[in-house]
This record gives sequence, C-alpha cells and structure tokens, in this order.
Amino acid sequence: MQSLRQRVVTLLDLQDSRVRYALSKIVRLIWRVRPHAVFSTLCHLNLALSIILLRLLRQNKYIARETAVLSEQLRAGHLTNTLAFAHRHFHARFDSIVCQSLDMRNDLVTNLSIPASKNTTINNPLGIEKIRRLAFCPADSSLGLESRLEDDHSLRLIAAGRLTRQKGFDLLIEAVVLSGLKQLRVTVLGEGPLRGTLEALAKAQGVEDQVRFIGFQKNPYALMARADAFVLSSRYEGFPNAMLEALACGTPVIATPAPGGLGEIAQPVQGVQLAAAVSAEALATELQKFARNEPAAAQIDLERFHAGKIARKYERVLADGNAQPGACPRGI
Repeated sequence: MQSLRQRVVTLLDLQDSRVRYALSKIVRLIWRVRPHAVFSTLCHLNLALSIILLRLLRQNKYIARETAVLSEQLRAGHLTNTLAFAHRHFHARFDSIVCQSLDMRNDLVTNLSIPASKNTTINNPLGIEKIRRLAFCPADSSLGLESRLEDDHSLRLIAAGRLTRQKGFDLLIEAVVLSGLKQLRVTVLGEGPLRGTLEALAKAQGVEDQVRFIGFQKNPYALMARADAFVLSSRYEGFPNAMLEALACGTPVIATPAPGGLGEIAQPVQGVQLAAAVSAEALATELQKFARNEPAAAQIDLERFHAGKIARKYERVLADGNAQPGACPRGI
C-alpha cells in the first residue's frame, strides 16, 4: 500500500450545518468515490454511520474515532438510555473504533458492550517542537502573565478549554473560593456557550478579580509557559491535550482525576498533582497544597505522543484495522 503521507488530501464542503441534513450527500459521495476506508470522528456522525451507512455500503471499511468517554458523554446529555442502546446495538458494525485513551477503550468494552477486538487505542498527537518554539514568543503583558516580580506573591494559574460543563470551570471557580487563597490569579483561555454563566458565577462568588476569562488566544503556549501552574478541572475527557501542552511548556499541572486518559498520563509524572476526586473540594485541597509547597518542574517523556509516531499508528488502522504494536502493513 502506498504511504498515506504521499497522497493528496482533497477537501469537500457538503454545505450542511447538521449531520442529518448531510447524510444523503455522504451516501452519494461514498458511492461515487468508492474509498478504501471511511473515517468518522464525531460522536453523532459515528452513530448515524453505524445505523445507516454500514448497512447500505458494506464494501467499504468503516472506522470510527470517539472523542470522549462515551458513557460519560451520554450521561451528561439527554435520552441517555435510548442513545446508549443505539451505541451498544450498532457500534459493533464498525471495522475498528479508535479510542484516545485506555479509559475510553475500557468504557466501550465494559459499559457499552463493544467487543474489545474492535477497539484500538491511539493517543492524540502533540506538536512538541512547535509548542516549545511558540512558548518562547513574547506574551501579551496586558494579560498579567509576564514573569513575576520578586515582590509579587501572587500565584498565576492558567486553564484552557471550551467553556462547557464537561470542562468543569464551575468547579474551578468554586475551588478558588473554597481554597481561601487570595493570592490566586486564574486566567481562563477559550470560548463557549457558558462564558456568561461562568463570569456571573465568579462575580456571585466574589472572585471575579481572581478568575478572568480572556477568550481565544492565538498563542496559548506563551501564556502557559509563564504561568505558575496549569489547572485542568474537567468532569471527563477524551484525552487531555491541553494538559500535555502545558507539560511540554515545562509548566506544573493541577488536575481532577477525570475519566479519559489523565491517569495514564499523570502516573508517574513529576510536576503533576492529581486531586482525589472530581469535585471543587478536592481541587481546592490541591490548590492549597500547591500554594504551600515549592512546585516541582514538570518532567515527562513526550516522545510517545509525537505527531509522527501517532500518524504511523493511524496508517496501520487505515491499512488493515490494527494499530497495535507489530510489523507495519505492506508498503508503509
């Protein structure tokens, strides 16, 4: 098989904003192109493909990639029982399901009865060299994350992610309150539907001067590198890329033990404090501990997440459905 790196990528815009509107176009496209493999990476699109397309177009190979611990994602939404039944009944039709972490893989097997033989684990890639290069770029001094002055005793923490319930920024706000640490200054990067709600919560709790939301930042790594610690407050994850990016910048991490890869990354890693539970109280305890102790510099071997190595694993999946260690498929 010709190396996938040598192939041209063609982008096709179906001009539809919802999966349900685009399904007929996807069916026609697959019939016309007759691809070697169909690769899907959105939860609702995966489900639609498993129900409809796999029955219509079985001559193709179908691969799904899930983006979060699926049972947690279903629990956080509506129609949990109906969707869980649909995933259990139809997901096994895929030739292979890519999970970003062992937590995701175990969840599919244990809670959704997906055969273990269908699942393979591929962590998300990390552009290590680019992250470290951007970390040395000048930071916007108006954001207050420039290097600390000797007489400045504040603790500058940074958090990043889409402002949704999954990311637990409400837990972070509550943790700042419960910690009682007036020196904390938390800067949150990212946009999302809960921004107004979270800003109102910070104000209601009296910590609007300690927790600031500054929206999307083109270069978050310059800010991560200048923070005293990165805080991840998620209720669940797929794979905590932002946490790895902070570690690549050499920044210590304080995190909840959210399902979705944190445990397999954090144990054992110097410079990572993992809370005892996914709760504001447990996170507050870790904030207090961090404030009392001299933080250890983050040290982690990131080579296993290198983009080149991850790409090779995807090549194996697309070639023969197997990303596990072993000989590469013919031609790769």
